[in-house]
Amino acid sequence: MAELSRVTGVSVPMIKYYLREGLLPSGERTGPNQAQYGREHVRRLNLVRAMAEYSGLSLAEIAELLEGLERPELSLYDRLGLAQCTVTSRREPGEGEGWERAAREARELIARHGWRHSPDSQAMRAVTGVLLTLRTLGYDGVFARLDEYAEAAARTARADVAALADESDLERMIELVVVGTLLGDTLIAALRRIAQGNISAEMLGEKLEEC
Repeated sequence: MAELSRVTGVSVPMIKYYLREGLLPSGERTGPNQAQYGREHVRRLNLVRAMAEYSGLSLAEIAELLEGLERPELSLYDRLGLAQCTVTSRREPGEGEGWERAAREARELIARHGWRHSPDSQAMRAVTGVLLTLRTLGYDGVFARLDEYAEAAARTARADVAALADESDLERMIELVVVGTLLGDTLIAALRRIAQGNISAEMLGEKLEEC
């Protein structure tokens, strides 16, 4: 376990905690107080750490997701859906004319791009909630560019699926479903901040400053 901690950078007490919570499979017993850990333990620890740092999920939610991803009867497509549902912000459907209008605008946006979707999915609720908030705050300029946001999302999604198709090992594909969704969101957000700083500096003629 000390060697596993050294290789992964995860402390021994945290490794023991992951073992107790079922996030990490037990090692192969080699003695009363010794166990052998292999490459699969290193990969699982790195995966759990990435999820804990970037997903905002509780360890219980991470354990539930990992258990679902290991179900052999699920297709890769279903596992991708499971990962997306787990990491997408939860919100209950809203009520009133404002919500209904935003929901209609969300459906129209998705329809314009020919995407299949579930009208009651967490992702659609999130889109609806964002559109409602934008409308309430009067950000008409953003509304006018919704299709540009959708096109950017489509390019990112194509890159996600292409990266998935490049993997031949099923275990790595499953990992990529999770890590690609979580870290991909963080990567896109960070790159967006950098791009915003550069473009705004160019447009406004200001010296670039980064936080």
